[in-house]
Amino acid sequence: QVQLVESGGGLVQAGGSLRLSCAASGRTFSVYGMAWFRQAPGQEREFVAAITRRSWTKDYADSVKGRFTISRDTAKNTMFLQMNNLKPEDTAAYYCAASSTVDFATTQGSYDYWGQGTQVTVSS
Repeated sequence: QVQLVESGGGLVQAGGSLRLSCAASGRTFSVYGMAWFRQAPGQEREFVAAITRRSWTKDYADSVKGRFTISRDTAKNTMFLQMNNLKPEDTAAYYCAASSTVDFATTQGSYDYWGQGTQVTVSS
């Protein structure tokens, strides 16, 4: 089993920045791809960004391209999401996900481990 714990969420004004972290523990050697998803109230959970085990491939949702940066420190079993120029529509619970089977995916079904989520609220 792999345990994921997110941190770094909070309340920020529009145009501000936050850095989310996702710390993995347990059988971390079995983790390949990782990703961030988010879910706003009353909406479906959606893909935000994904990264391969060795950080060779990264991808982003169109809505966050140019503003968010995903990174990963495999040696420390930690993943990050740097979020700049935040907008009110970025308000959501952000979830960290890890896969033990695929190295890269943008779909939720590819990920078998999930964190509890961290809330990001952007005020206008």
